[in-house]
Amino acid sequence: MSIPTGWEGATPYVELSREQWSDLRKNTPLTLTAAELEELRGVDDPIDLTEVTDIYLPLTRLLNLHFTGSRERSTAVGAFLGDTETSKPYILGIAGSVAVGKSTTARLLHTLLARWPEHPRVELITTDSFLYPNRVLEERGIMHRKGFPESYDRRALVRFVSAVKAGSPEVSAPVYSHLEYDILPRTLQTISKPDILIVEGLNVLQPAPPTSLAVNDFFDFSIYVDAKVENIRTWYVDRFHKLRRTAFEDPKSYFHHLAELSNEEATEFAVNVWRDINERNLVENIAPTRGRAGLVLHKGSDHSVQRVRLRRT
Repeated sequence: MSIPTGWEGATPYVELSREQWSDLRKNTPLTLTAAELEELRGVDDPIDLTEVTDIYLPLTRLLNLHFTGSRERSTAVGAFLGDTETSKPYILGIAGSVAVGKSTTARLLHTLLARWPEHPRVELITTDSFLYPNRVLEERGIMHRKGFPESYDRRALVRFVSAVKAGSPEVSAPVYSHLEYDILPRTLQTISKPDILIVEGLNVLQPAPPTSLAVNDFFDFSIYVDAKVENIRTWYVDRFHKLRRTAFEDPKSYFHHLAELSNEEATEFAVNVWRDINERNLVENIAPTRGRAGLVLHKGSDHSVQRVRLRRT
């Protein structure tokens, strides 16, 4: 495949159309069934097996090659140091807006990557697990800014990823419940020396304050899931209506009271939340980190990936 015309070295990225990217699949087999994909897709996410074949199989091939190269570099450094314990987890970061589909991307890659023989132990953690509990957010007066950078225990997240990267036998993280909209007390997720750890979240590409480390300092590769703001707004409102008819009807849901809204009231509520919270967070904090990603998946209005930007350097 030839590099698209216009590549003159002015940018670290090469931009590929969907067709050019799909050609890079080579002989990567499809190891996912339609039934499995149904379990992995997010609420109101129309992803199908064609999307998996065209977009995610080339991506898993790239990540497998990158994983292998990372292992070879680690072995070389270990040989230089005389260290026989050279196998360190490969860490993949996935960022993007609320409702853009990054969680589906993370779950899909978690499943597909674990089916490669080179790295069968793949774990997934979301940064929701490192949100401060609601009581802390309320004490600090930032409950309305949940999802903004200051609503996370960033030091705990960095300590967690650092320990995994260092090869600690077991590292534990809190567990977040979307049903209860809070961290679950006395509940932990334990990660045990994975080959690959996927870290998914809104702000995982945020730079660190001076003299500090950011979680992305430990990433071997990162992906940003991108789309036009107006498209994400539509997806957010549509998803809100779907949740209102499903998860919000559970009496245990933090948002149970919203299930009783009329369609007009629900639309107005969702649009206001998007405008005042999610779009603001996207514009101020999330989108500015896009240029830090190793790869950008840009979606069209139908949720399908239309072009891919890959960092060459």
